[in-house]
Amino acid sequence: MDLGLENKVALVAGGSSGFGLASALELAREGAHVAIGAREPERLGAAERRLKDVARGRVHTTSVDITDEAAARRWVDELAAEFGALHIVLVSGAGPPAGPASAFQPADYRAACDTVLMPAVTLALGALPHLRAAGWGRLLFVTSETVHTPQPMLSLSGMARAAIVRFAQTLAADLGREGITVNVLAPGATRTPMVERAAARLAGEDNIDDGLALIGAHSAVGRLGTEDEFAAVAAFLASERASFVTGGVHLVDGGASVSGLEHTYLRTGRRETFT
Repeated sequence: MDLGLENKVALVAGGSSGFGLASALELAREGAHVAIGAREPERLGAAERRLKDVARGRVHTTSVDITDEAAARRWVDELAAEFGALHIVLVSGAGPPAGPASAFQPADYRAACDTVLMPAVTLALGALPHLRAAGWGRLLFVTSETVHTPQPMLSLSGMARAAIVRFAQTLAADLGREGITVNVLAPGATRTPMVERAAARLAGEDNIDDGLALIGAHSAVGRLGTEDEFAAVAAFLASERASFVTGGVHLVDGGASVSGLEHTYLRTGRRETFT
């Protein structure tokens, strides 16, 4: 299926690993020119090599801290100037610390917004003039399943990412008649480097597969998702084919939202699960 992404220019924040890199790889395979940004030059270099192995268009990397508003806006403008256009912006990134709501102080909630919410707002608003100039645009925000189902130990994440949902939905209503769609992706437990580290803590370094199985057990399909499965959804939402899809929160969770945490207990006899 032709997604109509040939020669589109895509900017991916948090593109050196995890969901961001997986999405960048899928866009590159579809023929888009892909620019990724992240903070760590070494990881950026490794990601660039992977992208160039599959890309049909150009690949560009920038070391940038997207929590720095001036730096983030400068990155968007410089990238659009270099490529002559900007069509797709996907924002992914790290999450705040885990813990229950009462464990944090107001400063922690403020920091979570600065880390998670404000980079998404900054990059989207910075990209708008370029998307409008192109007359076609796709804004995608990577959040988590916490925006759909509250998880007590991810209070900061749920608060900041739920705010992204409302921002995205009101932006979608604002921009829909200009050929620009706005969507939120809400992944569940997926085999990313972060989840692999959690599995090692849960079951021990020598039993990581057991840890991964336990983390994935609460989904309806009974396993973790893969980064490629997530990226396939992201690429579709970024595509010409998804022109009538906007303002949505798209769960990519293997049905975890409909099976619940009790599903884990019934299948495994254990209540520990990755949240």
